[in-house]
Amino acid sequence: MNSLRYSLLVLYAALLGGCASVEPVATTATRPVPMPVPEITSSAPPAAGGNGTRPAAVVKVDIWTRLRDGFEIDAADHAAVRKAVKKYGRTPRDVEQSLARGDPYLAYILDAVEQRGYPAEIALLPFVESSFDPFAYSHGRAAGLWQFIPGTAKMYGLRQDWWYDERRDVIASTGAALDYLGKLHRQFDGDWLLALAAYNSGSGTVRGAMRRNRKAGKPQDFWHLKLPRETRAYVPRLMAICEIVRHPDHYDIALPALANEPAFAEVDTGGQLDIGVAAELADVEADVLYRLNPGFNRWATHPDGPHRLLVPAERTDEFYRNLATLDDEQRLKWVRHRIKSGQTLSEIAQQYDTTVAVLRSTNQLRGTTIRAGRHLLVPVAARDATRYAALEKHRGPSGRGNRTTYKVRDGDSLWIIARNHDVSVRQVARWNQIGTNAVIRPGQRLVIWQRGGKGNSKVRSINYTVRSGDSLYHIARKFSVSIADLRRWNSLDSDKYLQPGQRLTLYVDVTRLTSG
Repeated sequence: MNSLRYSLLVLYAALLGGCASVEPVATTATRPVPMPVPEITSSAPPAAGGNGTRPAAVVKVDIWTRLRDGFEIDAADHAAVRKAVKKYGRTPRDVEQSLARGDPYLAYILDAVEQRGYPAEIALLPFVESSFDPFAYSHGRAAGLWQFIPGTAKMYGLRQDWWYDERRDVIASTGAALDYLGKLHRQFDGDWLLALAAYNSGSGTVRGAMRRNRKAGKPQDFWHLKLPRETRAYVPRLMAICEIVRHPDHYDIALPALANEPAFAEVDTGGQLDIGVAAELADVEADVLYRLNPGFNRWATHPDGPHRLLVPAERTDEFYRNLATLDDEQRLKWVRHRIKSGQTLSEIAQQYDTTVAVLRSTNQLRGTTIRAGRHLLVPVAARDATRYAALEKHRGPSGRGNRTTYKVRDGDSLWIIARNHDVSVRQVARWNQIGTNAVIRPGQRLVIWQRGGKGNSKVRSINYTVRSGDSLYHIARKFSVSIADLRRWNSLDSDKYLQPGQRLTLYVDVTRLTSG
């Protein structure tokens, strides 16, 4: 028994040390996938008189231990880092909230960092860049978890168009950011502090500072360079949050319980797909998909692909089962628009919250000339606007509000314009792809979205008897309601199946029902 206790104490001390990767003494089980907490097993000697089959002792390692084990950059004792730690310590709840926002992204990012052999500190860089908010947008037009500006994003192959912004795509932006950091690391001869500084202010800025120090006979490491104020604070902020992760109790900060394995999986949609429909296929709320796929600018995936979607890992099988029963015409909703005399493609595009390019591509038009009396096919959102709440919050109503163009006047500010239209400054900034502190000029045109009325919706309560072969997905699709509403209206548990003969109550907009 003493030998067992000694073995466990040794393993426990190694886990707390945080100086090297934690490996099992003798692995007796494979790591289950997906699991929020992987198990590291250590085979201990059997008890006296045992037969050698005693179960292995199990020590659970969370994502914060993995991070500590992978930390390699030693900078915690520098004065600028201590100052940044104190600043974080004054707002511990804000730090906790920003770290909590890292779920469900941090586990995926840490995996990618480890696969490249980078220090684990790099996985926390989005904390500094965006507070782990994939919809973060800066005054310098930087977007996403890794805050790519348009030019750098283009250099690293991140697409930015009407349908999609890969700067906010978790997988694409993480790959591009790690490529960029790897290039900078090589440029600065393996110095990660210089590479991080260059990620913030550009390699030319850092090289210029190094050149000036070299001529003056001064050291050329990060701490001695005269860099922009933002960059001088940027690197210490990263080192500070790493110091807090090392010793959270010292700073009265409770690290949130985050998943230690990526909580999402990539699925092949097989073509363009409405996000509201995709959410029903996966049996999740549309908000969940928008959080996992924050790159979407519109209500559907990109028509040109890549035709992939991130869904909760436990929902992949259900997504594929339901996708197999989905007819092609149910992937998107199309409106047949009859062209009126005097109408232009631009006016029609604005009416349906689309672009001239989309109308031309959809209808195979060579130019912009259209004729009255003919028809155009226009793709629109397939579900009610409430299904796209996350998209509306970050971009604007998905074709269900009133889109207006406001011409800036003398004396206007974003605050004044936002107040007069009963919206927030952040919303105006996002709708127009500008920073919240951007300078606006008289004559400049801004897009403003405002919620429209409820229209002539006719909602009726109906009773439905479950038939053999029915599922929530098929019932929801048949009556144009959401699975979440079906569950809420009928107090249904997510882990229980429908039974034939079971009666359900539905609240249906009869104006949306079609025959069959």
